[in-house]
Amino acid sequence: MIELFFVTCLLSEPESCQDHSLLFEEQNGLFTCMLLGQNELARWVETHPRERVREWKCRRAGEAGRKT
Repeated sequence: MIELFFVTCLLSEPESCQDHSLLFEEQNGLFTCMLLGQNELARWVETHPRERVREWKCRRAGEAGRKT
């Protein structure tokens, strides 16, 4: 599986951040993630208006979390 890994932070508390991920099927996974990732993030932000996406990347599912 390929995951779209992203970090969001609260607008009211920019230092309060959380890790999230959305999974894509392995077939054409990285390519699909790169093509559709921004659209998926835009949809996510629409339903979470108090947060902003700080960073995102496509990777194999299960890789380590964000680097601090």
